[in-house]
Amino acid sequence: MSRIGKNPISIPAGVTVEVNENTVTVKGKLGQLSQDFSNVSVKVEEGQVLVERSSDSKEQRAQHGLYRALINNMVVGVSEGFTKELELVGVGYRASNQGQKLDLALGFSHNIVLELAPEVKLETISEKGKNPIVKLTSHDKQLLGLISAKIRGFRKPEPYKGKGVKFVGEVLRRKAGKSA
Repeated sequence: MSRIGKNPISIPAGVTVEVNENTVTVKGKLGQLSQDFSNVSVKVEEGQVLVERSSDSKEQRAQHGLYRALINNMVVGVSEGFTKELELVGVGYRASNQGQKLDLALGFSHNIVLELAPEVKLETISEKGKNPIVKLTSHDKQLLGLISAKIRGFRKPEPYKGKGVKFVGEVLRRKAGKSA
């Protein structure tokens, strides 16, 4: 049996979980999320969400832990939320925002302007002597990961000097460069 799938998900105060046929809807103070599921059964009992499967087929075993993790991410998201911070390392790399528009100067001939989804809160931090930081906050973990990966993809960190867009706390594998 899946070790992740058999763990119950405790529902914190202020969060409601509803199961309608093949859809789970989670509502909390930060928003509302829904997820379709198949090949497993989801039950809400005594302040806990239980994900169970009917057989030991390979497909059901694979989806057992998957849907448990997705529902857990939804519960954590609507109660606490998720945050990702991206750091711009490089001379002249800048970030600014007007509302939901992120303006990045990453050494290309033109700035990159990215319109973000309304579910994602955007904040840019620019202090003198420190690298600019783009802070993204959302209740949807999948959307947050997608947007942060897209921003990182504009200029991935290179292995020699470490210039580019990286996650705060990310450890880069550095190379020595050519020796004279």
